[in-house]
Amino acid sequence: MPIVLPASLEWPAAEATEAELTPQEIVAELDKYIIGQKAAKKAVAIALRNRFRRRKLPPDLADEIAPKNILMIGPTGVGKTEISRRLAKLTMSPFLKIEASKFTEVGYVGRDVESMIRDLVRISVDMVKQEQIAAIEGKARAAVEERLLDILLPPPRQREGQDGEAGEETRPVDTREKLRAQLRAGLLEERPVEIDVKDKTTPPLEVVSNSGVEEIGFQIQEFLPGLLGGRTKRRRMKLKEARQILLEEEEKRLVDMDQVARLAVERVEQSGIIFLDEVDKVAGRESGRGPDVSREGVQRDLLPIIEGTTVNTRFGLVRTDHILFIGAGAFHVSKPSDLIPELQGRFPIRVELGPLGKDDFVRILTEPENALIRQYEALMGTEGVRVAFTPDAIDEIADIAERVNADAENIGARRLHTVVEKVMEDISFAAPDIKPKSIRIDRDYVRDHLEDILVDQDLRRFIL
Repeated sequence: MPIVLPASLEWPAAEATEAELTPQEIVAELDKYIIGQKAAKKAVAIALRNRFRRRKLPPDLADEIAPKNILMIGPTGVGKTEISRRLAKLTMSPFLKIEASKFTEVGYVGRDVESMIRDLVRISVDMVKQEQIAAIEGKARAAVEERLLDILLPPPRQREGQDGEAGEETRPVDTREKLRAQLRAGLLEERPVEIDVKDKTTPPLEVVSNSGVEEIGFQIQEFLPGLLGGRTKRRRMKLKEARQILLEEEEKRLVDMDQVARLAVERVEQSGIIFLDEVDKVAGRESGRGPDVSREGVQRDLLPIIEGTTVNTRFGLVRTDHILFIGAGAFHVSKPSDLIPELQGRFPIRVELGPLGKDDFVRILTEPENALIRQYEALMGTEGVRVAFTPDAIDEIADIAERVNADAENIGARRLHTVVEKVMEDISFAAPDIKPKSIRIDRDYVRDHLEDILVDQDLRRFIL
C-alpha cells in the first residue's frame, strides 16, 4: 500500500523553513557564502518573507497579492546566481536557473518559454519524491531484508499429512534468523543471488525541443516501458547489488506518485523560484531583420508566464501567479528601459550589484564557509599534503585577480578560480608522490608561479 502522509505534512516543506527565518536571518545565512551585495540580499529576503506573509492571509486576499519579482543588474561573477541558488537551498524551494537567450519566439526553432515551468515541476517532483522516500526508508529496507532472506532461504514447504492437511515445516525457523544476523552484519554482501529484474530496454527516442512536442516526447518515453508489458528477466549478481535493485522496487511500490505529483505542483505554485539569467540579451527594440528578429517576441512570450498563467504539464495544470522570478543581466550594451514596458512592470524591484575589488576578493578567499582556499586545502588533504596559505599570499592572489580583471575581461570572482588553480597547478600534479607533506604558500611562491603569465599580455588573455 502506498504511504499517505498526514494532512499536517502535506503543505510544502518550504513554508516551514520560511516561517522560521526572518529577513535578517536570511541575510545572515547568505552572508556565510556570499560577500557584499547587501542590497540584493535584502531584496530577496523581503521577497521571500512576503511569500510567507501572503500564506497567512485569507485565501481571497492572498490570491490577489502578486510576488515582487526582482531584477538584478550587475557584471558577471558578482554573485547574482549564487544569491538565488543559496536562497532556494535555504528554503528547500524548487529552483531553476535558465538563460533567457535559450528561448525563441513562437514559430522559430528553439525552446518554448513554457518549458521552464515543466522543468521546474520535474525538479519539484524529484524533491518531493526524495522526501517521501526518506520517510518510508525504514519500511522499505525491512521489506528488502525479508525478500533477500526469501532468496537465500526460500520459505519452508509444508508436508501434507495422511489427511491432506499441512504437516510440520521442513526447515527450522532459527536458520532464517541466523541468516538475518549474517545479513545485518554484512557477511553475505559478496554472495551471488538470482533475482528477477524488470527489462528497462526501450527503443531510442529523440525528443524534438519545440513547444508541446517536447512534453509529448517525455510522456512517450515514460509510456514505452509499460507498453512493453513490464517484462522481467532473471539475472545473477552479488547480494549487495541485488539489495539496491530491490530497494528501488520497494520505494517505487510504497511511494504514492499521485500524491507526489500533487504536492510537487503545489510546491511549485507556492514556493517555486525561477532565476532568469541573461535578460539583457533579449532586451532591445526590433530592427525587423537579422539575428535580433525574435528578441521582443521572446519578451512578449515571457510576459504571460511572469504575469501569471496556467501551464499544462505532465503532472497537472500549474499556475504561475505566485512563482518568484528573479531576472539578471549585466546590461552593458542594453538598458533595463530597453525591455518592453509590460515586462519592466513585472520586475518592480531592481537592485544593482557592484563590481568586486581586491578587498572583496580577500574576503571571498577566506570568509565564506565554502571559501576557495579551504576547498584547495581540503582537496590536498585527501592526498596527505598539508597546504597553508599565508596572509600575504592571499593578498597577492586578490591583487593579481583585480589587475587581470582590469586589463582583460572583468569576470568578477570567477577570476579567483583561474588564478588559484594556476598557483596550485604544480602541487596538484605532484601531490600523490610529493615528499614534503607540508607546503607553505607565500607571496613569493604566488609571484613565481604567475610571473610569466602576468608579463605576457597575449598569454594572459588565454590563461587568466
